[in-house]
Amino acid sequence: MTQIEFLHDAPDRVAAAAEWLRGACRRRQPVVVFVPERQMAEQLDRLLWTQPATGFFPHCHAESPLAAETPVVLADKLDQLPHDRCLLNLANELPPEFSRFEEVIEIISTADAVRLPARERFKFYRERGYAINARSVATGV
Repeated sequence: MTQIEFLHDAPDRVAAAAEWLRGACRRRQPVVVFVPERQMAEQLDRLLWTQPATGFFPHCHAESPLAAETPVVLADKLDQLPHDRCLLNLANELPPEFSRFEEVIEIISTADAVRLPARERFKFYRERGYAINARSVATGV
């Protein structure tokens, strides 16, 4: 069954996602990032190219021919993906077909527009018996 992890209290959702992805890359963990909002996807893409200043973390968009060999894949839909080990959800709704992933990570900021829909997703997962871990990332991922 899919494992769910809520990382809440992030001061900046996109920066926290980039930080979490850096750790996943160091662990060589392939990740699909569900980011249907174009502006947020562009912001995350820039952070992954420029942070840290001395390097970048390999990533591409799901439609890229390199997606199958790239550890971090940014996707605005979840229909054709190169891997299904881990899903990082940056949408404010339940990701479609999330249960095909071994693990779902939800990064939640303190903004009500993010926090309130996340409560509904948490409730949805819990009512269906998914194992949920939650921890604060207020001081860093």
